[in-house]
Amino acid sequence: MNNNQLDFAFVAELPTVSVPPKKRAPRKTMPAATPAASAAPAQDAESLARVLEAHPDYRVLRRLQPRLRWPPAADGQDVCRVVVLDTETTGLDQSKEKIIELALLRVDVDRATGLPVGEVQVYDGLEDPGIPIPKEIEGITGISNAMVKGQRLDEARVAQLLDGADLVIAHNAGFDRPFAEARLSRFRELAWACSFADIGWKDYGRGSAKLENLALEMGWFYDAHRAEMDCHALLAVLAAPLPGQAHTGLAQLVEQGRKPSYRLQATAAPFDAKDLLKARGYRWNAEQKVWHTRLGDAEALQAECDWLRAQVYRRAATVQVETLDATVRYSSRAGTVVQQPL
Repeated sequence: MNNNQLDFAFVAELPTVSVPPKKRAPRKTMPAATPAASAAPAQDAESLARVLEAHPDYRVLRRLQPRLRWPPAADGQDVCRVVVLDTETTGLDQSKEKIIELALLRVDVDRATGLPVGEVQVYDGLEDPGIPIPKEIEGITGISNAMVKGQRLDEARVAQLLDGADLVIAHNAGFDRPFAEARLSRFRELAWACSFADIGWKDYGRGSAKLENLALEMGWFYDAHRAEMDCHALLAVLAAPLPGQAHTGLAQLVEQGRKPSYRLQATAAPFDAKDLLKARGYRWNAEQKVWHTRLGDAEALQAECDWLRAQVYRRAATVQVETLDATVRYSSRAGTVVQQPL
């Protein structure tokens, strides 16, 4: 074995912090160690973290601290009232599963900067679903049948936070919205945006659009799969500038919420075009037997229609286009459907 492969020379270059040795108590009088007693003081831990950050061979993760106050809004400032939402449920099937936890953060967002302003209002509530919580769900969320027994969401408080809301943001709105609407019809009337699907995270250089991964890439870790903490993590991620951009994720979602998107179906596409469509990002709907994709604006829709005519159909053809505004996007309701000639 070539031991020269094990090169730890960089350790010698690591800056050091002088820490005086602690006096050891006599064995018979030493108290039992506890996490609080054994942990370094926060100030000392931060000093050590900064030393590691200064070295190119280390990255430091910090526990995400929820932020409940932002600089106040100025008089006349143009703001959008946003509700960040997350749910925990008994399972994935929206037709039979139920909400067991709902969390909301309400905050105003400056349309000019894309930054939160003022106080963040918080609601987090558990609910007895009336059916047993599966063991795998309890393992993921830590929410047990005993915790939710007899619990019910505070509908008045939820309604208070939704009053005057311009936009609801969830990291997987296609999942959360149907559950929320089934529980409280008020959610059907609101505009929604999805921070998972409406932001091209990989186009911005992120390796994954999963919320935990986005937070990790920004230097934070947190206790995931509890609704309120997931909301705080999402707000923190969205309040930061997108990689290489001047605007924040919040700014992009607020702008997206004002525009329609489109679901395009490549009706009767030639069979031999399936690989081309798949490579383009189309998905196959087995029930309707059609390839489909989603476009973020009218310009992208026109470009896609031009591409379909030139690369897939190579002749006159008609495709189906469904226009989705933010009040129906990510719900189970249909938008406006037209047959569009290419």
